[in-house]
Amino acid sequence: APPTLKICNAQPTEAETAVWNQVSAVLEEAHGILAELQSYNGAGQEIREAIQNPGDLALQEKAWNAVCPLVAKLKRFYEFSLRLENALRSLLEALTSPPYAPMQHLEREQALAKQFAEILHFTLSFDELKMTNPAIQNDFSYYRRTISRNRLNNQQLEAENEVNNEMANRMSLFYAEATPMLKTLSNATTKFVSENKTLPIEDTTDCLSTMACVCRVMLETPEYRCRFTNTDTMLFCMRVMVGVIILYDHVHPVGAFAKTSKIDMKGCIKVLKEQPSNSVEGLLNALRYTTRHLNDDSTSKQIRALLQ
Repeated sequence: APPTLKICNAQPTEAETAVWNQVSAVLEEAHGILAELQSYNGAGQEIREAIQNPGDLALQEKAWNAVCPLVAKLKRFYEFSLRLENALRSLLEALTSPPYAPMQHLEREQALAKQFAEILHFTLSFDELKMTNPAIQNDFSYYRRTISRNRLNNQQLEAENEVNNEMANRMSLFYAEATPMLKTLSNATTKFVSENKTLPIEDTTDCLSTMACVCRVMLETPEYRCRFTNTDTMLFCMRVMVGVIILYDHVHPVGAFAKTSKIDMKGCIKVLKEQPSNSVEGLLNALRYTTRHLNDDSTSKQIRALLQ
């Protein structure tokens, strides 16, 4: 049986403290980032008026002044994704280092396993909000068009300092993704595996499949479920399960859907579909659209049908 992750407060041991502190600092910021994204309303109205009245300089200026602070926010989110990536790397190093097997790591380093889960929970929450907010890309493309038209010369220079062209290109690629944070983490995990040639790839993928299994068991088993005092914990488990499946699918050579996969995909999808949560559809979409191997020939018809 998999270890039950102490979803409550696992305290870090001395050996874990350095990594735990680094990741804690990032996770503390994560709450603020989500709150900001949740309240992100965009400058749709101002942009529309400016576009409809190209000759009205006051409206151009109004739109510009509305968009600039929003772009500063988007830059903060993007920069946070880079810090999240570093935190994930540190956790992967700690949770896969020899001589312990992944299962032993997860049992020994419960506090780090919990942080890993929290990163995934943040990631899927962020991407869910981003997917349902078209203003983000709208604001950003207006900002870029305005900059390239070079209309607002003096303010222009101040803005260039805020987000220069190279930064704007990187942000553009980031926000063009349906699930930008997940993409960042998938790339980071893939990179981690390819850079650590001496570390068997199984050490990383077993760590992920074990976590998927833990979450599935916790969602399936009545005696764990009654411990979930609120839907937040259920949602936490669901998001973490989907997050590790997607990372596994990106990193493992044959992916999460093949018969040889160590993740019980049928069980995971079923348990997701049984949950009475509004977020289920978003999580199923993440499995449909951000995995790599779903459409491989090795994926059984049953699994495809479940995700139809």
